[in-house]
Amino acid sequence: MSESSTTGRGQSAFPWLRGSLSLIGTLALCVGQMACQPSRTSDRLIVASAGRISSLDPARANTFGALQLLSAIGDTLYKRSANGELQPSLASALPEISEDGRTVTIPLRDDVLFHDGTRFDAEAMAFSLRRFLRIGRLNYIVGGRITAVETPKPFLLRLRLSRPSTSLVNLLTATNLTPVSPTAYSDYENRALNDRFVGTGPYRLANFRAVQQRLEPFEEYWGEPPRNAGLDLIYLSNSTALFGAMRSGEVDVLLSDAIDEDQRLALNRMAENDQLREAQGPALVIGYVTLLSNTPPFQDPRVRRAMALSLNRELISLRVSHGLRPPLRSLVPPALPGADGVSWPSFNIAKARTLLLDAGYCNGRVLTVPFTYRSNVPADRLMALTWQTQLQRDLPDCLALNLNGMESTTVYRQLGDGTFPAVMLDWRGPYPDPEAYLAPLLSCKVSKGFICERGEAAISGSFWTAPGLDQALKRSDRSRGRKRLDDLEAIEAVAAQGAAYIPVWLVTARAWSQTTLATPEFDGNGQVRLAQLKEVR
Repeated sequence: MSESSTTGRGQSAFPWLRGSLSLIGTLALCVGQMACQPSRTSDRLIVASAGRISSLDPARANTFGALQLLSAIGDTLYKRSANGELQPSLASALPEISEDGRTVTIPLRDDVLFHDGTRFDAEAMAFSLRRFLRIGRLNYIVGGRITAVETPKPFLLRLRLSRPSTSLVNLLTATNLTPVSPTAYSDYENRALNDRFVGTGPYRLANFRAVQQRLEPFEEYWGEPPRNAGLDLIYLSNSTALFGAMRSGEVDVLLSDAIDEDQRLALNRMAENDQLREAQGPALVIGYVTLLSNTPPFQDPRVRRAMALSLNRELISLRVSHGLRPPLRSLVPPALPGADGVSWPSFNIAKARTLLLDAGYCNGRVLTVPFTYRSNVPADRLMALTWQTQLQRDLPDCLALNLNGMESTTVYRQLGDGTFPAVMLDWRGPYPDPEAYLAPLLSCKVSKGFICERGEAAISGSFWTAPGLDQALKRSDRSRGRKRLDDLEAIEAVAAQGAAYIPVWLVTARAWSQTTLATPEFDGNGQVRLAQLKEVR
C-alpha cells in the first residue's frame, strides 16, 4: 500500500544526500549506463523504495514503507527470526502464560533507553500498549483480547486477556506495538504524532519528510550497533525511477514493494550475473479479489463461485510476473502453520459456465462486472488486463470485466462504503500468524444471515459472513496444535465456499543491494534488517 510522489526534473529532491548532487539529474545521465557510479561524499547508505510516508506513529502506520522504517528506529517485545524462531527483544525472556491462558507475564530488559534518554520500563511499555488500544488504526488486530495492562514490578509487564489466545505471542512481534517514549508523547496519549518518532531502536530519526528520512545510529542503543554509518531512506515516484537508480548505482539498496514485474525480472537476472546482490524474505503478502456480496450480482453465491472458477491463476502468474508471483488458493500464506494452500477451487471454465447458466446468464445475457484495480500498483493493472482478455476468450457469451483504475489511497478510503463490486487488493498480516490474515477479512460483530453489517468483513469491502463463522474464528484462536490446524482448515473451507474473496497470488519479499554491500537480510516478519546493511571489502 503506497502513495505516489512526484519530483520536478532538474531540482534537487534530496538536498542532504551525497553533497548537492541531484538524484533526478543523475538518473537522467545514468539510465542505461551500467558503469555510471556517482562518487560518494558520505559513508551513509541510501535505501530506496516507492511511495511516501504519511505517519510515523506506530498507532497509525499501516504501509510497507512506514512499518519498514519503524522496524529500524524502534523495537518490539519479541521478534521472529528468518527461520521463524521467537526471540526476546525488549523482553528479557519468553512470555509466561497462566494455566487458564488468560494471563501473560512478560519480563523486560532493564538496560534500555529511548532516544530522548527516558528509561524503558514496564510503565513505558504499558503507556504505549494502552495508547494503541485507544487510538490505533489497526487496534482491531488485538480483537478485544487484552482487557488490562498491568505493571506489578518496574520491569515486569502483565496482560490480562478476555480469552485464551494462541496467536497472542505472535501479536507481540507486531511493529504496530512498538513502544514510544512516554515523555515525548505525553501530549499525544489520545492523538497521533505523525512526523516525529522517539523509540528505542538502533537508529534515531534525524530528519523526516514524507519522501525522505535520515537515520543516525543511536549511540546508547542496548543491542548490537548498526553495521553502517547511517541511512538515507528515499521514496521515488515510480518503478522506472527506482529501477534506474539501482542500475546506475545512485542507491545502495532497493526494496521491491512497487517494482514493475519486467524490471523485477531484470534485477533478478542482474543478480544471477553477479551485477547485484539479491535477498528473498518470507512470502507473506497475498494478492486477492474482493467481491461485494450484499448487493447484486454478487449477492448470489453462484455468481461469486463462477468468478472464482473463471480465474486462471497459472496464466496470470506467468503473464504478469513471469512466475515470480506463484498462484495462491488460500487466504493464509503457505509458509504459516495452518495454511492448507488449496482451499479455493482451481480454474474450471466448464463449472463456471454451468453456475452462470443456473444464475440466468449466458445465452444472450452477458454479466459485465465493474472491476477496480489500484492504478499505482503495476501488477494490479496487468492482472486486470490479463483476466479480462482470458474471459473474452473463455466465456465471451457469459462474463466480461469493465476495468477501472483508481489510486490506492482512494480505494482504501472507499472500500468499507461498498463502492466496489469487484476490486484487486493485497494484504500483509501485521504479524506472522493465520489469525492476522483471517480475522481482518472474515470477523464480524453484527450480522444477518450471510451479510456482515458491522465488523472487519464489512470494512474489507465484502460484507460477507456465514452463520457461526465469527465464533469459529474465536475458537481457532483458543485451540492449539493439531486441533487449531483443523479449525483453521475448516474456516478456510467455509470462506472458499462463500467465495467473497478470491486469492490470486503470493508475493515474496525481495531486496537488492550493490555488490559493494553484503546481501540484505530479512527477519521473520518480512522486513529488511536495515541495521545489518554493511559494505564489504
